[in-house]
Amino acid sequence: MNDIQDATSPGAALGGPVACVSKVELRVACKALLDRDTLNKSDPCVILMVQNQGQWTELDRTEVIKSNLHPVFAKVFTLDYYFEEAQKLRFEVYDIHGTHSIGTRDDDFLGGVECTLGQIVAQKKMVKPLFLKYAKYAGKSAITVHAEEISGNNGYVELFFCAKKLDDKDLFSKSDPFLEIYRINDDGTEQLVHRTEVIKNNLNPVWEPFKVSLISLCSCDEDRKLKCLVWDYDSRGKHDFIGEFYATFREMQKIGGGSKVTWDCMNPKYKLKKKNYKNSGVVILSDLKLHRVYSFLDYIMGGCQIHFTVAIDFTASNGDPRNSCSLHYINPYQPNEYLKALIAVGEICQDYDSDKRFSALGFGARIPPNYEVSHDFAINFNPEDDECEEIQGVVEAYQNCLPKIQLYGPTNVSPIISRIAKLSAGEETIKDASRYHILLILTDGVVTDMADTREAIVRASYQPLSIIIVGVGNADFTDMQILDGDDGVLRSPKGEPVLRDIVQFVPFRDFKTASPAALAKCVLAEVPNQVVEYYSHKAICPMPPVPSCDSPTSLANTPTESLPAVGTTA
Repeated sequence: MNDIQDATSPGAALGGPVACVSKVELRVACKALLDRDTLNKSDPCVILMVQNQGQWTELDRTEVIKSNLHPVFAKVFTLDYYFEEAQKLRFEVYDIHGTHSIGTRDDDFLGGVECTLGQIVAQKKMVKPLFLKYAKYAGKSAITVHAEEISGNNGYVELFFCAKKLDDKDLFSKSDPFLEIYRINDDGTEQLVHRTEVIKNNLNPVWEPFKVSLISLCSCDEDRKLKCLVWDYDSRGKHDFIGEFYATFREMQKIGGGSKVTWDCMNPKYKLKKKNYKNSGVVILSDLKLHRVYSFLDYIMGGCQIHFTVAIDFTASNGDPRNSCSLHYINPYQPNEYLKALIAVGEICQDYDSDKRFSALGFGARIPPNYEVSHDFAINFNPEDDECEEIQGVVEAYQNCLPKIQLYGPTNVSPIISRIAKLSAGEETIKDASRYHILLILTDGVVTDMADTREAIVRASYQPLSIIIVGVGNADFTDMQILDGDDGVLRSPKGEPVLRDIVQFVPFRDFKTASPAALAKCVLAEVPNQVVEYYSHKAICPMPPVPSCDSPTSLANTPTESLPAVGTTA
């Protein structure tokens, strides 16, 4: 009984108010685990480790499921999610013996896997093989991790269930019923959404109300089938089946005006065998409270891709790349500031782009074959395809480009901003939340074309685009602060204000002694709000599984609120 109650105690998945972009639920299941037991099958448990300052520490663990090599755990892991951080996780699976802590020699290690939280949320469902020590495969064992956002950011529903006249399965006492709710996915698979606590010795149980995210419950599809099962608890794990029923969230919302929603709890075997069989009891939804709102992770988990572009300053003020004093000097033992900034920001963004291809541009140099000055050129010298394979591909293109160009000037960035804004405007015609752009500009000085840059930024603020400018070197960047709207509203030369604050400027020297993660955290922290502000302004909802804005909803008599989740970053 304790396993079930501890795993899904009401509200366990919902923490108090936190200063983060979102909270994320992770649900885990395993397949084909190694069988370490002689007489029985393994009794698996998953432990979740998080990395802080290079050290792995336990965050939480699932319940133990007895004698099962294909466990589906009810325990929900809840994590604070930060877009701007690489949050490293490790899942370890153990065969548990007894009630002592995990890690003793009596427990058998069944396999583990490492990843980032960003990788999980970008895929939404991550399936990975399990590994033993020394990178050896744990047979055909695999772990599946489902990510779903919770908290007020993406909406949740509070459900109040009870039942009446359930079948009595016990000989000397009454049944000990608990309720399980499964979501039926598009591929026909079933995902455990919630398991209630056990009510001992009671055929008319009133279960504790529980909160569950709308994405978790029904993928925000009000007509998605939910399979609900009622069991009589058995301490040995052989629970007796009482009955089942199917529901939808749309049916649940018919509650109101004092009326309740009821379902017959049916046992298919009894229905076939018993002539006058009516049901094995009735399950009642006595109350429902709904809160709905869209957030950054709604868009990411709906399939929104973050396309990353880097633009690099190749003006003469950087110094001759062959000279060790140059900001573009390639030191085989230490990356220069351009590379440090590129890698720090790019490695975060690449988790959110499925093809891992990134545009890499340059400005301020004379380029082959005619060596004319260009303020917008592909550093791989392929104007038809300026994309590079992963961040390492950008790094290689940058290093290969340096010997082939002549650093020149001036520092004009408006052409590249206008180009990416035009590219983003093409996405806008699709009218869905499928792609958002981040432009990283790395420059060693104040821009020369400030008026044109302000105009370009104002135009770009109407497109699905965020701009990050990192000042490299020791120049006086005071005039660059005007582009960052934190101290006031940026305006075009004609006085037109930006629609959204889309620019973040930081001097790299502020992070010289800090870790690369600190730079990424600073410059990317505002991006989630900028994404939500853009799509909410355009009244564009996340793509499926979240339904479109004009899809019919039945929210009559239900407390509800639909708001963009703006202003929730740390």
